[in-house]
Amino acid sequence: MASNPSFDITTGVDLQEVDNAVNQTRKELQHRYDFRGVEYTLELDRAASEVRLTSADEFHMTALTDGLQGKLVKRGVSLKNVRIGDVEHGAGQSVRCTVHLAQGIEQDTAKRIVKFIKDDKTLRKVQASILGDQVRVTGPKKDVLQEVMQRLREEDFGVELEFGNYRG
Repeated sequence: MASNPSFDITTGVDLQEVDNAVNQTRKELQHRYDFRGVEYTLELDRAASEVRLTSADEFHMTALTDGLQGKLVKRGVSLKNVRIGDVEHGAGQSVRCTVHLAQGIEQDTAKRIVKFIKDDKTLRKVQASILGDQVRVTGPKKDVLQEVMQRLREEDFGVELEFGNYRG
């Protein structure tokens, strides 16, 4: 007997595209007049899925984050999966900031997705379960699963949802 069709809901950013955006931002800042003689750093930490920024002051930090966001958008990275942390003050006027990159759905977001699917009365016999950092949705027919995908695209959960691992 065949099992019910299913698909997985995940989220995340392509770290190679983020690395390319960081490198492009560095190159652009080397040629900007307002960054001549200014100490700043942009570091991608792939293991922690974050970008660490340091700058001489808040003005330059704003320019760094704006430039990075622009490059991320051009590289096709959704800003919904990018969380810019608070600016922390260091020694003198120096500031630092951490940009967190979403890799996998957080527990509370996964719970909201499951609750959304279960609360929708038009989606009968559809089951959703949390599997680590993803949500698996199973249903009786492919058409019902496609309707679930459409409804999830219309709702805003704070991250860009990706649908994959489709099994029919």
